Amino acid sequence: MKRLTGKVALITGTGGGQGRAAALQFAREGAIVVGCDVDAAAHEETHRLLQAEGFSLYGNAPVDLGDHEQAREWIMSAIKQHGRINILYNNASAARFGAVDKFSIDDWHYTIRNELDLIFFTTKYAWEHLAVQGGVVINIASTAAWGGSKVAGISAHAAAKGAVVSFTRQLAVEGAPQGIRAVSISPGFVRTPGTAAFVDDPKTRRALLDGVLQDRPGEPEEIVSLALYVASDEAAFMTGSDLVIDGGLLAL
Repeated sequence: MKRLTGKVALITGTGGGQGRAAALQFAREGAIVVGCDVDAAAHEETHRLLQAEGFSLYGNAPVDLGDHEQAREWIMSAIKQHGRINILYNNASAARFGAVDKFSIDDWHYTIRNELDLIFFTTKYAWEHLAVQGGVVINIASTAAWGGSKVAGISAHAAAKGAVVSFTRQLAVEGAPQGIRAVSISPGFVRTPGTAAFVDDPKTRRALLDGVLQDRPGEPEEIVSLALYVASDEAAFMTGSDLVIDGGLLAL
């Protein structure tokens, strides 16, 4: 039997990068995948990729999860269609970067909204449904939660992702009596459509990979493989943890 057979997995940000990779890998392992994205065309492309392999991608786009009403509607539409939620995979995020003294108030609020608020909204509305049979919340954090950067101004990003790690621990405490597990994953620098320009620029690539022991960016599929394990029954004794997957960046 496949690792996620029959489980309903809600995955945010399925339009590309790690979200698209998650939609594909979770479907291959038997999950019923419900996705969403702010980019309707990108979400539709993921739908086509799953369809080509004989799978379905449920959900809709565009959905702005930073708007709590849209987040609630996305969750409720999944319940209406499938009757349950077994996995909530909070992958979607968006951030702005800059030195703290030059960072605008709008950019700060944008980052907190799109890296922290949206995780709270989806989790809040999914919680009672996860509790019915016991479920899993997977939150994507970042190594920015654990260390600063000399390359980019990450104050808002670091604050938001640090909060994601702490939020996840509290979810584990509150969820344990209801059979809900909660785990965060902190990737290092990963190759995605959003980071492609940095990966392809030799000077920027060298700076970003400085200190990464494996001297390469991660691939979306590598992060998703860890998430797949966390979502499966193989990880039944895991909750409240933050799992770092960074090519050795934090080892130094």
